[in-house]
Amino acid sequence: MQIITLTSDIGLRDFYVASVKGRLLQAVNGAQLIDITHQIKPFDVAEAAYQLKSCYSAFPNGTIHIVGVDSEPYLPYKIKEPSQENQLTYPTILKFDGQFFITNDNGFIGTFLGEEIPEALYRYERIEDEPKSWTFMMKTCFVDLASNIVKKVPFKDFTVQVNTYKKAFTPNPIIEHNIIQGNVIHIDHFGNIITNIFKHDFDRFGIDVPFTISYQKRNYDIDEISKAYNDVTISERVAIFNERGRLEIAINRGANGGNGGADRLFGVRLGEPVRVTFYPKGSVTSLNSLYDNTDR
Repeated sequence: MQIITLTSDIGLRDFYVASVKGRLLQAVNGAQLIDITHQIKPFDVAEAAYQLKSCYSAFPNGTIHIVGVDSEPYLPYKIKEPSQENQLTYPTILKFDGQFFITNDNGFIGTFLGEEIPEALYRYERIEDEPKSWTFMMKTCFVDLASNIVKKVPFKDFTVQVNTYKKAFTPNPIIEHNIIQGNVIHIDHFGNIITNIFKHDFDRFGIDVPFTISYQKRNYDIDEISKAYNDVTISERVAIFNERGRLEIAINRGANGGNGGADRLFGVRLGEPVRVTFYPKGSVTSLNSLYDNTDR
């Protein structure tokens, strides 16, 4: 049974997702379809990459992931000047970590991979001659590419192997002296704040080194990492390293739509800075000076 996941920005209000699934069930007999999310902000390939990178490793080898975010290609017929040629985008199949990712080469691949190396990249250039597939490509093109993979059609028979893909800007934390300067990269359904700061960023400063995590509202600083949300009392702020090793800031039992998530209570928005300041032995003379330090 072939597992195929779906990630898109087409939402759940309309018929679009059902239409894609119906087409897949016709093209791939016995396919097991799993939704990652269809609530990606329109055209936001960085969010799509974050969502899929966070869960793809839970799937077995051979899983096919269809990513329908900003899917319309930018083909040569649109090019009016030579300087625009670097804007070309094609449907592309990424093979990575034993799995397949079907997407438009619009920056998703570069964001998803980060510093990692793909096993292979295959570009579907025949799309130039298939104008009927230039819209709603998740259904009109990506489904057929998935079907070819399932049927084990040799890639050379329908794609061109390439070794380049579009890069995308992904903010990395800035680490200097005793400070990690990161950013909020995602706010989940509960209002939990996920950052681009990883546990290994903390580890470089040593074990049991005091620190504070600060953001817009300084009276909500956090000075310890908990193992779980319930390590603190209900409605208390908490910082953990999540399953992916990212620094996450939350309110225990807090949730948007209820008593409020961390993003609302702290007034934190996507892209805003999160700062971790470390205080190595000898850098402060008392516990009070640690909190009175204004240069954080």
